[in-house]
Amino acid sequence: MTSANLNRRETAARSAAITVHSIRVELDLTGAEDPARTGFPTTTTLSFDATTDATWIDFIGESVEAVTVNGVEQAVEHDGARIRVAELVGSNSVTVRAVGAYSRSGEGLHRFVDPVDGATYLYTQYEPADSRRVMACFEQPDMKAAYTFVVRAPSGWQVLSNQEPASTLIDGEVQTVEFAPTLPISSYITAVAAGPYHRVDGSWQRGEQVVDLGILCRASLAEHLEADEIMTVTQQGLDFFTDAFAYPYPWGKYDQIFVPEYNLGAMENPGLVTFTEAYIPRGAATDAQRAGRANTILHEMAHMWFGDLVTMRWWDDLWLKESFADYMGSHASAAATRFTDAWVTFANRRKAWAYQQDQLPTTHPIVADIPDLEAAKLNFDGITYAKGASVLKQLVAFVGEDAFFEGARRYFAAHAFGNTTLEDLLVQLEDVSGRDVRAWSRAWLETTGVSTLWLETDAGGNRMLVQTDPRPHRLRVGLYDLVDGTLSLREKVELDIAEERTPLLAPEADLVLLNDDDLTYAKVRLDERSLVTVTAALSTLGDALARGLVWSALWNATRDGELPAARYLEIVRAHAAREGNIALLAGVLANAAFTLNHYVPDSTRADERAAWLGTTEQALDAAEPGSDAQLSWARAFAAASAYDSGAGDRVRAVLAGHGPAGLPIDPELRWAFVAALATTGAFGEAEITAELARDDTADGRTASIRALASRPVAAVREAAWTTAWTDTDLSNDHLDATIAGFRAGGRRDLIAQHDAEYFSRIREVWGERSIEIASRLVTGMFPQSDTLELVDAWLAENGDAPNALRRLVTEQRDHLARDLRVRAAQG
Repeated sequence: MTSANLNRRETAARSAAITVHSIRVELDLTGAEDPARTGFPTTTTLSFDATTDATWIDFIGESVEAVTVNGVEQAVEHDGARIRVAELVGSNSVTVRAVGAYSRSGEGLHRFVDPVDGATYLYTQYEPADSRRVMACFEQPDMKAAYTFVVRAPSGWQVLSNQEPASTLIDGEVQTVEFAPTLPISSYITAVAAGPYHRVDGSWQRGEQVVDLGILCRASLAEHLEADEIMTVTQQGLDFFTDAFAYPYPWGKYDQIFVPEYNLGAMENPGLVTFTEAYIPRGAATDAQRAGRANTILHEMAHMWFGDLVTMRWWDDLWLKESFADYMGSHASAAATRFTDAWVTFANRRKAWAYQQDQLPTTHPIVADIPDLEAAKLNFDGITYAKGASVLKQLVAFVGEDAFFEGARRYFAAHAFGNTTLEDLLVQLEDVSGRDVRAWSRAWLETTGVSTLWLETDAGGNRMLVQTDPRPHRLRVGLYDLVDGTLSLREKVELDIAEERTPLLAPEADLVLLNDDDLTYAKVRLDERSLVTVTAALSTLGDALARGLVWSALWNATRDGELPAARYLEIVRAHAAREGNIALLAGVLANAAFTLNHYVPDSTRADERAAWLGTTEQALDAAEPGSDAQLSWARAFAAASAYDSGAGDRVRAVLAGHGPAGLPIDPELRWAFVAALATTGAFGEAEITAELARDDTADGRTASIRALASRPVAAVREAAWTTAWTDTDLSNDHLDATIAGFRAGGRRDLIAQHDAEYFSRIREVWGERSIEIASRLVTGMFPQSDTLELVDAWLAENGDAPNALRRLVTEQRDHLARDLRVRAAQG
């Protein structure tokens, strides 16, 4: 284990011996605009008590220049990740003077130069353990401290941190901003951003409490920033959470900044929440996209309490913040904003992520065993987020919504600014609800796997609700009748089940929808009569949540090889064009494309692709001009066109402005069509370069990299392969674009020769590159071969490989094995 990969045992020992009080961080960012400057001076002073005479402080950067302990300079002992400090006494002050490295991977202090205007932008991203790339620190969540940041930066820049500035000194072209000390927080949620960001101000008030609000983005994106809607959702969220948690927002101001080349959707730094710029569309966007942004805003806001105010002791209990925030994002969206159908999206799309993750051989309990930081990094997954949120929805049904929120209120009051484990939460929930929450926890939080529910009818006509992996469920069964071609609800039956088989005392119906209203976490199957019904009449089902649950049942059955891919695609072709919920439509379109690429047998794939291309084109032409549906189908048509050169003339016509009336050919959609033409060979380097000249922006440059690498020429794909593995100057976004181009169009004939080389490269790249970049290469370049021989050989021969690397390879193997198994099941 490298010194960078901190483990649970050693960090627990350090926090037992060290009590940190305050940390002062001084950053000199005045050289950030000089591309030749790869690093920045950083000086950290840590004040702490110790019951040991020696410990280590975490730092990863270009160099450590000096270490001073209680006024005495010590010899620098730095192994690249840890600085040893000795001769400690009861109360200590340690100053570390070092040089940090500007990042291009989104880890630490990321530096970005906007090609539109040449402006330089900086922001930090740390979770779980990259604050040590910017400052010397105790990099573990249970060592909270008051942080004071002092930042030197060019005058005229916005300079931000978790707190408001306490003072600003301007000396010519340099400003020095000292921020007020934070309340006690963990290192991974401290934050700094600097650059000529565009800013929109607002405020929120409740009684005597006034919170200043800020929304920021790059100057070149200012015209696209939907600040009014973002501000409204923010104010609605603060209203909701203040009431729900009965604990005033504790962090002073509330800035939200949208940043380039971001690895995540967002990060909950108190007072300075960071978001991906993908939430600022440069052209048309569907209401589902805006709903997704609102959900993320509220998810991060929930963290101000779940995660920032009360923080897990170690990454085992990561779910204590992420599961709750994921649940609260949907709950608050539905309860407090105009996006009242948030639970529809959650049931159909968010839970699909959980179901997929929970069926992998690497699945884990929601309360996971996280021995070290590499394991923590990979546990930001569908279990910790979506399954955890799904299970919390079941918990709310189990204890009641009032008891759930009262338990949360008591939890915050008891542990504000502290660190907790699962037991601390269970105590509060059990006390307030009177329910056996520990038994619930054992069944749901401490187990793995997803139950599957279906109906069986015996020879006597008695019906049983059957479940695999029996767990206690509180659920509803919806009974729907098909009347004059339209599905309508007759009644819902509510029941508790815990055993493998439970009698269902309900009459027959044309559609029997298990887990109606989506109260529990389980895959459901449709009985044959219900399947026939939805095949004919799915789009007539008026309730969007019920439709979403049917779409989910169909998709899960397809993934599991129980519903033939051809039949699934037939249902999609029949009903998707009449799907009125845009979030559901987006999910169905994505699942149809995935089915074509992964689950359709080779022998029928060309025919199915042609049918799908025709469906997308017809639906695009028939959609209401300027509607969300039209935009969704245009994107689907662009994606389908990448697999069929026969669509080239129509795609060129759309690019030339001769598409359906009302269709906005904005930069994102243009590049989707350009990528399709490049992938089929209809666009070459000259045409792609011309497109870049039209849109020489950050997004445009990334899209052009993808399009250039997508051309169906062996030498082009070879160059993309080499660049991805060897060019260490590629940013995270440019690496993703290169990988996407290499794999474009499913052209195994152009890339299969690299399969064996992949397995010879991955250990080296894991050891030499950051985990963020290495993970993208390991997952993105995994060979989609027709056998498992190479991957099985690598796993057998590399039992000593890092556990996190083996986990990624094992997961990719399982995805491939599922593809092969589902295809084979269909003949």
